[in-house]
Amino acid sequence: MTTVTAADIVAALKRRGQHLACAESLTGGLFAAAVTAAPGASAVFTAGIVAYTPRMKTELLGVPAEVIDSAGVVSREVAAALALGARDRTGADWGVGTTGAAGPEAHGGQPPGTVWIAVADPSGEVTARKLALSGGRAEVCRATVEAAKGLLMERLDPRGREFVTPAE
Repeated sequence: MTTVTAADIVAALKRRGQHLACAESLTGGLFAAAVTAAPGASAVFTAGIVAYTPRMKTELLGVPAEVIDSAGVVSREVAAALALGARDRTGADWGVGTTGAAGPEAHGGQPPGTVWIAVADPSGEVTARKLALSGGRAEVCRATVEAAKGLLMERLDPRGREFVTPAE
């Protein structure tokens, strides 16, 4: 198994002739920074939106307020809506969403380390994954980025290679 790099993601998107955008909450732009660190990212990366508050999730990314109210900000539903919002609002083919409780305190009723990541593909199908991470804020955010890269690559890689991230 292989750790996913930003270069892997950029190469896969280039092969497909497709583009990526992300909507981040707890990671605060770290996913976008990781992807855009790869040479050639400008050919495939459309935008990164950091929507830290529920209001910005709704206004910038179209996450329905009712979803936030019923499921909570740290939920599969919000992660999926973030991924779709990033994709739809930017015209990208793929969208990635991250939401969670980085700590040290609980967030949205969820304990620190509870994270949801989601990937929306060109057809609008969303794959979401719940993570239970340990460590401080920085470790939770780094592990979230690695897990999001892994989930995206699982969906992008047409050869079906197995990838592992430090969060697994």
